[in-house]
Amino acid sequence: MAAGAIEVGDDAAGGGGGETAVHRLGKLVFERVAEIGDVSLFSLRALGWIARRRSRGSVLVPIFYAIGVRSVSVVAITGTFIGMVLAVQTYHEFQAMGLETKLGSVINLSLVKELGPVLAATMLAGRVGSSMAAELGTMRVTEQIDALTALGTDPIHHLVVPRFLACLLLIPLLTLMADFMGVIGGAVVCTQVLGIDSYAYWKHSRDFVESIDILVGVVKSLFFGAAIALVSCHRGFKSGAGAEGVGKAATEAFVFSFVGILFLDFVLGLFWNTVYRLYWPHTPGLL
Repeated sequence: MAAGAIEVGDDAAGGGGGETAVHRLGKLVFERVAEIGDVSLFSLRALGWIARRRSRGSVLVPIFYAIGVRSVSVVAITGTFIGMVLAVQTYHEFQAMGLETKLGSVINLSLVKELGPVLAATMLAGRVGSSMAAELGTMRVTEQIDALTALGTDPIHHLVVPRFLACLLLIPLLTLMADFMGVIGGAVVCTQVLGIDSYAYWKHSRDFVESIDILVGVVKSLFFGAAIALVSCHRGFKSGAGAEGVGKAATEAFVFSFVGILFLDFVLGLFWNTVYRLYWPHTPGLL
């Protein structure tokens, strides 16, 4: 009887211990909170090394070249076509309202405040972020990171800090490149293809686009660059074993970086709009 009771009790316990939707949701939440905490600690360690020790130039220069110089062409092409597309897509709506001469103000303001920084960061995340995650993931799989630790070298200082500095310092220049090429592309289409008066186009652009707008886009790009470097390096350090793990790390690096870029753009946009309305309550309108 006792054995039978125990057996029945075990069956009841097993039946009641099945994983429910609430359990799965709780497990998912705990995993995401742990992931955020791990990324935060990883970022703090990287920032701590920046404050404690300067990276060597022989390490920085090749990384700066790979991340910055080799990204110029793709960023410039992207910026040019975005400016051209904006001109084509908005011309007819502005013409219907009789505001086609003020098209330059809308195109250029959109470029320098939003599209330039976001697209430059997206290109950097796709070209550089995935590459960094794959490179560091391969080093993790082949135990090169463990070898650095065994030799007394901190892998975060040696591998992460140079990549973080490259993304942080070079993305503002890439953003300015995207802005410039987008402005030129939009101006060429508007004045040479769509027939908008060149003087009116540039006059309204000058009236509406101010230096502070360009500065806002550059400041945003600093946050984007930091997010790309930290997320991509973290994914590389946490890569799983084998080719599948490295590929997954590279994919996650781009996806998480892109989501982070959009989230930061939303938060920084709300913050800047609040500050702008507080100090400059009266702004010029198109009409």
